[in-house]
Amino acid sequence: MSNAAPETQTDPVATPPPAKPKLGSKLLKLNPESFDLRERIRSEAFRFAHTLDRSRPLSKKELDEHARALLERMGLPEGYLGFAMVMLGNGFWKEQFVSIPFDKRILLLPHCLKHVEACAAHYDELGLHCENCGACAIGDFKLKAEQLGYKIMVAEGTPIVLKVIVSGMIDGILGIACLNVLEKAFEKVVQSGVPAYAIPLHSSNCKSTTVDNEWVLEVLETYQERPAVRTRSYVPLLRAANDMFGDSFPTLLPGRRTAAQNGSSPYTGDLVAGTEAIACDFLVRGGKRFRPFITLAAYDALRGAPATLAAEAGDRQPSETPVFSDSVRRVAMAMEAFHKASLVHDDIEDDDSYRYGHQTLHRRHGISTAINVGDYLLGLGYRLVATAGDDLPAEAVAAIMRRLSEAHVKLSEGQGAELLWRDGGQEEKSLQPLDALKIYALKTAPAFEAALYAGLRLAGPVDQYEEMITSFSRNLGVAFQIVNDLKDWSADPQNKRVSGQDVLAMRPTLLLALALESASPAQRDELLQLITAEARGESSVNRVRRIYESCRVFEKAGKLVEKYRQRAEAIADDVEPEELRELLYFLVDTALAEESAEPEIAPSHNLIVLNQQLTAIG
Repeated sequence: MSNAAPETQTDPVATPPPAKPKLGSKLLKLNPESFDLRERIRSEAFRFAHTLDRSRPLSKKELDEHARALLERMGLPEGYLGFAMVMLGNGFWKEQFVSIPFDKRILLLPHCLKHVEACAAHYDELGLHCENCGACAIGDFKLKAEQLGYKIMVAEGTPIVLKVIVSGMIDGILGIACLNVLEKAFEKVVQSGVPAYAIPLHSSNCKSTTVDNEWVLEVLETYQERPAVRTRSYVPLLRAANDMFGDSFPTLLPGRRTAAQNGSSPYTGDLVAGTEAIACDFLVRGGKRFRPFITLAAYDALRGAPATLAAEAGDRQPSETPVFSDSVRRVAMAMEAFHKASLVHDDIEDDDSYRYGHQTLHRRHGISTAINVGDYLLGLGYRLVATAGDDLPAEAVAAIMRRLSEAHVKLSEGQGAELLWRDGGQEEKSLQPLDALKIYALKTAPAFEAALYAGLRLAGPVDQYEEMITSFSRNLGVAFQIVNDLKDWSADPQNKRVSGQDVLAMRPTLLLALALESASPAQRDELLQLITAEARGESSVNRVRRIYESCRVFEKAGKLVEKYRQRAEAIADDVEPEELRELLYFLVDTALAEESAEPEIAPSHNLIVLNQQLTAIG
């Protein structure tokens, strides 16, 4: 089994440049100029796709490789790579997409498809109000889709879309967007095994662009009952993880003081029940449920992956949620309780204002109450694991408990190092990239490690996986934290996140360490003054950004993400069985995928209902 070298023996910045341009490069996202050329690439891509193994989803890497081979065989330039990848994906998923009932599909429409000069529509908090005036294709597609029963969004992002899929409202996506958007918008859903069909716009200028209408209508109005192949999908497992915090919540937490309220709102009638109510409210609202998913999926993988709907899985439909014992689900739920506890405490220590688009608990209820709620969630997590021991081997429960306690010690050490650095004086602000990476390995990796270990240990002894679990989780956790550092420099209005929060909170990030390492003496002095000033605001953030850009910090961090990604994938390469190996690849792709902005919801009679349902999900 491949072993990654420890961070302490590696220059964190020295990494070879990529051998070929990344898909993100505009040079690889040229749109074929004529319909004949687009149709030719599409036809060849569909033929090529039918030679592939469609029993499991294609990774982005595999899609890239197949698209390059296709273009080479056709004698076409590499600039059409993005377009070829989209067409290959369509060929891969078309049969499965058109087998989904219309009322379980969603149509994503781009606002830039509207005719700017003639458009009579207006925007409000719900999105674009289309008047069906006939000036552009949006109204035509929207009207046909509504008549068929589609859900519809005028959108360019996936966070809400993925939430709708996980909730069970839809099973497939038909999306229209430019190549730049399709790269980000479809990455996570396709990797999850969601049947998706994408139609590229003819340009990426975000103004009065066009699309091949006949391609849209070809799948928009088509339904066939059964595909020839059903691809393995992680959607049932994602739904199983999500369901634990919905209808199943009262079952998994019996004997609660606030059971009648289902954790839906803080309880005010009984002071003793108040802490539980606030904690349960925070536990069921917000978050991606990624850690409980890891536990369920790892457990499933060592049992032959019956929940992932492989081709031989029989007649079970994609919308069905797999069944796990309450004991297994309680252990998975514990991973979310521990994660939420760490968030409550982190928010206090960093004095963050918002979490999941709402005020943080310490802003709403006070610091003392929030600390107590975080402690309650820790206790709840351990109680969930202990309760699971009723029908699980005692040695498995003990092993999981031990791993969780080790994870908490590491997390506290990492968080403590961050706080000690933050609270020290300017003369103590030396920070090397290696220091930041050590903190990341302690703060972020243990949560992945505990969730993965718990799932595997629930399925049986894990002696052969011990080293793999630690090494894989460390590399994935470090890469994940660097990605979060980079995301911090993009604002997120939906979650009320302000760009540059790490600077405002004076966190010892890898980006800061890279800047201090390569900055000129004058830049270094200015940087230290900016991050240690009594008051830090937008002007401070803007100045830090300029220094980071001057030092090529964002570029270096991006290379490090790729480096740790490759390490994690190299470790996964030698893992058996195949189902577990594929899961590890999926965890890497999912944890490190870029996210685009939240979509704007186009209002109609079925969309207003959809929006209300999404609000209820939280």
